[in-house]
Amino acid sequence: MKIFNLANLLTCLNLLSGCVGIVMAFQGNLEIACMAIWTGAVFDFFDGFAARLTKTNSDMGKELDSLADVVTFGVLPAMIIFHLIAQQSSSEWLPYAAFVIAAFSALRLAKFNIDTRQSMGFIGLPTPANAFFISSLPFVINDNIYGIGDTVSQPYFLILVSLVFSFLLISEIPMMALKFKNYSWKDNKAKFIFIITCLVAGVLLKVTAIPVIIIGYIVLSFFTEKKKESI
Repeated sequence: MKIFNLANLLTCLNLLSGCVGIVMAFQGNLEIACMAIWTGAVFDFFDGFAARLTKTNSDMGKELDSLADVVTFGVLPAMIIFHLIAQQSSSEWLPYAAFVIAAFSALRLAKFNIDTRQSMGFIGLPTPANAFFISSLPFVINDNIYGIGDTVSQPYFLILVSLVFSFLLISEIPMMALKFKNYSWKDNKAKFIFIITCLVAGVLLKVTAIPVIIIGYIVLSFFTEKKKESI
């Protein structure tokens, strides 16, 4: 079995991004920690692309990918929430509630690996989407547009986010995957609308568009994918 190939190298870079992000979170550099999630996501996207391009898909690569994702999209987001809660709470123990995200992310990834229903779509919220949502929170708090940051920074709001998104990770709610069998408007209308909306929101709101995009993704997936099931 060939261990070292381009796909596995990119997966390891995803893992290293998560490790660096955790160190940054420990040091209180939360915005840099969030950027580590985004960097890891880039490597995570291209490792699958590289595996298909070089025809090096393997069971080992699949397992390695999940292990890297647990760190970058599970432990690192939990660390970010931990520090956000610790900044506002006088409780010594309350911040530890954030680690429910790491546990449920691991459950989500293990479920994905053995669930044959998720070839062209997802069942439950993908861990990168969850991590992206959490990575936006320090920026939302710092920008504090219309005072929203004051609410987001409250410990019990952050715990509520942790619990709700942990549930979404392992839920049976069908979620849209941005995979295309063809590029016709008729067959991919929801996906094209979502991509266009993301681009517009990104230009107008920049980083603070991320939570809007993720919530929009969840809502759009719920209605479009449920509709497919009923047909």
